[in-house]
Amino acid sequence: MKVALFNVKYSPNLGDGLLSECTELELHRAGIDAVSIDLAGRTGYAPGNASRGRMLAVLEGMPAPLRRVATRTILSALAAIRLRPAFRRQLVDCDAVVVGGGNLFSDSDLNFPVKIHAALSEAVNLPAAVFAVGVARNWSATGRRLFADGLRNATMVYATVRDERSREIWDDLLPAPIPRAGLVRDPGLLASRHYPRGPASADHRSVGLCITDPLALRYHGHDTDAGDMAHWYGGVATALAQAGWTVGLFTNGSPEDRAYLNRNAADWIAAAVPTRITRIADFATPGDLATFISSCDLMVAHRMHACIAAHSFAVPTILLKWDPKLESFAEIAGRSDYFVDPATITPTALAELAARAEQAGVDRAACTALMDAAAGDVAALARALRAAVAARS
Repeated sequence: MKVALFNVKYSPNLGDGLLSECTELELHRAGIDAVSIDLAGRTGYAPGNASRGRMLAVLEGMPAPLRRVATRTILSALAAIRLRPAFRRQLVDCDAVVVGGGNLFSDSDLNFPVKIHAALSEAVNLPAAVFAVGVARNWSATGRRLFADGLRNATMVYATVRDERSREIWDDLLPAPIPRAGLVRDPGLLASRHYPRGPASADHRSVGLCITDPLALRYHGHDTDAGDMAHWYGGVATALAQAGWTVGLFTNGSPEDRAYLNRNAADWIAAAVPTRITRIADFATPGDLATFISSCDLMVAHRMHACIAAHSFAVPTILLKWDPKLESFAEIAGRSDYFVDPATITPTALAELAARAEQAGVDRAACTALMDAAAGDVAALARALRAAVAARS
């Protein structure tokens, strides 16, 4: 049986690829030929467009009504001319489709509503499932209609989301007969079962400091001052270095994050003990990202799947507040005591928290149980798809 997974596997943010690969590999274990179809039409891993940051800045500066009109016009043309024909070709020999995972049911300037509607419109005659998605409460009226129409017209057989908050929003915003959502774990939790662990250092304690451009944080709704954030990141790197950590500055791969780190890394390194802070080379694949994360003794990050991968490898994680999805994961993973707001925690206090996180470690039994549950969730998806396809035979 062949199943198409609609996701954003080839996003330059390699966290999206990580969760997509984990879903594919786990479905393969269940005997399903799973192939990803990227909702943006990408076909391989690449660093992304360096102009993305400028585009986000332009969109941020537009009046909201004008921004919505501009983005819908562009996205609708993209869907009609490029995406739908590509989706149609790729679905020819598929038996079912899955939308997920990732934070796909979110409406940032209609991006996912338009693309998911296009995908489901091409898969209207196939059994369809939604799996392990995040759902945001930021839907415009148009976005809500596109999501609802796409799901209502599809042959929906299964729907799950990755946290309780997403389930509440799904059930609130989507009308019957769209199925109510079940609750599953994020498949990125299976990273340690599908990627090799990197070599740990025997002579120093290493912390991965994942850098996110404040522009990206603001674009997704978090009020962040760029100057304050640059000062904070630099202060955190210095405080951790002074506390004896070797600090690796890295990104998940988004072009705006890489550009932001490139602009600031030299200053942050020069302000501290230079040999204790390094700029980690950009990663080419999700496996590269996962292997680096696994080699760290501690992780500090805004980015969701840097935190999820770290937890999978039992690397203690400090999660930085910016999007409700991260708080939801902190609760699921038992890391709420290490979920902090950069606006209120000083670099010195964060370094002190890092010491406590290292000492406490990760509850390995609970972590293993969480991964077992995530594997079981993918197995349940496989069973539901098999049953739906068999019922059509």
